[in-house]
Amino acid sequence: MVSRSAARLAAQAPAIAVAHFRAEEYPYHPRQRPDGYFNLGTAENRLVWDLLEPRLAGRPPLTAADTRYAPLHGTPALREAIAGFLSGVCRRQVRADELVVVSGATGALDIAASALCDPGDAIVLPAPYYGAFDVDLAGRSGARLVRAPLAAGDGFRLDPEAVDQALTRARWDGFPVRAVALASPGNPVGHVHPARTLKDLGEVAARHGVGIIADEIYAGSVFGPEPFVSLLGPEAGLARAPGAHMVWGFAKDFGLPGFKVGVLYSPDPEVCAAARALAYFAPCSTETQALLTGLLADTAWVDRFTAESRRRLAVAYERATRLLDALGIGYVPVGAGFSLWVDLRRWLPAPTFPAEHELWAGIFEGARVNILPGKVFACPEPGWFRLCFTTDWDTVREGVVRLDRFLRAEAARRSAGDGDPAGGRGPARRPPGVPEPGTPQPGTPEPGVPSGPSAPSSPSGPARGARTAP
Repeated sequence: MVSRSAARLAAQAPAIAVAHFRAEEYPYHPRQRPDGYFNLGTAENRLVWDLLEPRLAGRPPLTAADTRYAPLHGTPALREAIAGFLSGVCRRQVRADELVVVSGATGALDIAASALCDPGDAIVLPAPYYGAFDVDLAGRSGARLVRAPLAAGDGFRLDPEAVDQALTRARWDGFPVRAVALASPGNPVGHVHPARTLKDLGEVAARHGVGIIADEIYAGSVFGPEPFVSLLGPEAGLARAPGAHMVWGFAKDFGLPGFKVGVLYSPDPEVCAAARALAYFAPCSTETQALLTGLLADTAWVDRFTAESRRRLAVAYERATRLLDALGIGYVPVGAGFSLWVDLRRWLPAPTFPAEHELWAGIFEGARVNILPGKVFACPEPGWFRLCFTTDWDTVREGVVRLDRFLRAEAARRSAGDGDPAGGRGPARRPPGVPEPGTPQPGTPEPGVPSGPSAPSSPSGPARGARTAP
């Protein structure tokens, strides 16, 4: 028999991870697996491997030092290299002694929450928020997460007033609040938060006497016209505030999620000391740290890589939104990240979360498309889904077309009894220029064909677009 805390963690497997591995285990292939899945649910930048492969393949040979124990909170060389990189991203000097390097941003978030919170203490999060925050911030720390609902009519933009109200409500309910946590840029809604908004948020946090944990893992993945503003930057006015903590990692901006290297920044010496002690349970391999130190040392390559990555993100976003526009599927326009927050409210059988789950299960098994429902991200209302667009265009295109075909068929099925057989959307169609699946495209190599088991069972557990409700 396991402990109660272990049983609770085992029961809290993030739906994001469960759906990812299900879809990746049995991917679509036109000949080998025509009933496979199109994975548009995983936020990985799969657009940059051709840039990474030669750089990683050309790394220096492994040395004896790379096989030995190193400081568990990160080697001095890597922390210095990351400090230099983040100083440019944040537009202020970041010191190596303010950084703790651990195995992934998940580990950094877990350590931040554990350093700040006792079991039962509260963390306020603007909602919708990244679905794994439930486990990352509360799974081991025992913290209580309190939601600050954001408004769909405002595109779910960060609202310091909503955070203020949630902090007040939590205090009235008797919860000791230790921090506000948010993704910046946003996830699942990829807004780039303006400096004025972050400054207002900092004032709210200071007034309530709580800290801020900013997950800035998409800091270098901004492709829209609004520039990224770090919580640590001079524009936000929180550069040396003792309660301002930041998390970053190599998973998104460098397209290296499998390397599992995350960073916690804190200007508070006590938090840093606690984080260094907690890093004992989540260290990175010495060899991986040596590789990344060398990667960051080539600043000219880093500049070229990050610029090209942002350019490709912009192209992928434009392609995906153009297709959604052609199909009349609404979404929230954003300027950062790897995903779109799409509005499927009008296709819900009822305006409820059970109906959202029903639609999600149908999309997953009926259309064989993996997108994630709003409830996974603590969305205040049902009907919103996260759709990732940073994989190869053939997969995105066919996944969205199949999603549209499924939605049309469902609308027709539900409305067949009221004299509107098409559900107001007309017959299923393929947009101009979109070929049938499996049609070879110029310059597009055929995807690999890994072996896989039989198809998995059903999962458990202001928008743009002409046909979207406000």
